[in-house]
Amino acid sequence: MIRLMETADIPRAAEIHVFGWRCAYRGIIMDEVLFKDRTVAKSMERFAEYINNPASEDYVYDDGLIKAFMTIGACRDEDKPNSFELWGIYVEPLMKGLGIGSKMVAFCEKRARERGYNEITLWVLEKNEESRKFYEKMGFAPDGKKNPKDPWEIRYVKKLCKQKP
Repeated sequence: MIRLMETADIPRAAEIHVFGWRCAYRGIIMDEVLFKDRTVAKSMERFAEYINNPASEDYVYDDGLIKAFMTIGACRDEDKPNSFELWGIYVEPLMKGLGIGSKMVAFCEKRARERGYNEITLWVLEKNEESRKFYEKMGFAPDGKKNPKDPWEIRYVKKLCKQKP
């Protein structure tokens, strides 16, 4: 079940975040960053701030064990003022391949439609082939834009079709 993240979920989300970064970005980002700068304690501090951010919504996938989390909200890109954004999604690396990520993205799409958006954006590391393949499978495609703050990230976009009632 996908539900709003609660304060009690922060330690588990932080574990998923740190382990997810280490698994996904090893060989792309320096080990010093992954194993020294990215810690569960620092991630917990960030989540405590995020969970109270009115501009975004934080969700967990919880079927008795929290296996994933995501943050969604209005797009933060100046050139996409009428778009929704998947700010971040992480599935416990040991739980990948179970359809959890697909369910989370579908939930994000549902929320976007409910809020009247017809497009979702997200940023992904250009060298993160596994994530790029996942997003492409989910219907996202790169739009040629590189993140001006983080030029190693590229933007993906998905147009949403209107759902039949």
